[in-house]
Amino acid sequence: MSENYYKEITTDPPSELEISLRPASFVDFLGQKKVKDRLLLMVEAALRRGEALGHVLLCGPPGLGKTTLSNLLATAMGSHIHTISGPQIEKAGDLAGILTSLEEKDVLFIDEIHRLHAKIEEYLYPAMEDFSLDIMIDQGPAAKTVRIDLPPFTLVGATTRAGMLTAPLRSRFGVTNRLDYYATPELSRIILRSSQILRVDIDDAGSMEIASRSRGTPRVANTLLRWVRDYAEVKADGRITSEVAIAALTMIEIDEDGLDEMDKRILESVIYKFDGGPVGIGTIAVSVGEEEGTLEDVYEPYLIMQGFLKRTPRGRVAMPSAYAKFGLSAPTGRDTQQELL
Repeated sequence: MSENYYKEITTDPPSELEISLRPASFVDFLGQKKVKDRLLLMVEAALRRGEALGHVLLCGPPGLGKTTLSNLLATAMGSHIHTISGPQIEKAGDLAGILTSLEEKDVLFIDEIHRLHAKIEEYLYPAMEDFSLDIMIDQGPAAKTVRIDLPPFTLVGATTRAGMLTAPLRSRFGVTNRLDYYATPELSRIILRSSQILRVDIDDAGSMEIASRSRGTPRVANTLLRWVRDYAEVKADGRITSEVAIAALTMIEIDEDGLDEMDKRILESVIYKFDGGPVGIGTIAVSVGEEEGTLEDVYEPYLIMQGFLKRTPRGRVAMPSAYAKFGLSAPTGRDTQQELL
């Protein structure tokens, strides 16, 4: 199995099949109850006033539903959605072209908004607050500013790294909506819903087995479901049971904790090469041959959530459960409390 398996399924653009599995309404969107309730309240209030929805910031690890929620907001408001990624906006003219094409109450969805250039953000502030755009024309003594009025619109920003947002940009969104990893029962419900769409015969035990290895992420769950479906059609009778799911996921080296080969390489690196830590993320990235940003965004959050890794001011430290994962005993006789501070 490829070392970059999870990286690929969490960062690649969604396929047509993935889009078809996306919920079409808030009723079909499972999980994230607190965030969903807040957004529904905002939508109801905006509809009652006949105004554009307030700006929304969605943050959290990849694959938890940020893009889906942005589309559901546009659907609930009865408006169009315009989607773009932060790195695609390279100059002010690009942003001006996007903003001037919006109609009243439209939704502008900017993915990876933390990667917007600082100069682009400066143009975005008056657009968010006053629905206007100040454009500089000419240069030198002939330079002048022209203000363009914009229709009231909704900016939905999505980010996997909320800490990288500048304070001025974050403050213009108001409430931050953080999406958390899903519990196994919630993922099981999502898998059962997706199996109906895909016309897959699966029992409750099979869906729970896939859910328990899906890293708390719906996108991963749907990807694993499609793999297990293929395995069941070729190696079994087409029905996904717990036994079939275990065999299928073992074949692609997804263990009972949802860890793949890269996850294990990260833990092995910290334990064997760096004596359990603390060790910097940059050093770990070099030792496993992966980009530092990928480790922080894709792999590390789940390892921390599962209690295999701890992030400290001095670096990353392997936890006792990581040692137990490889049949080892956690080290004793050293000041581990000091290392964890």
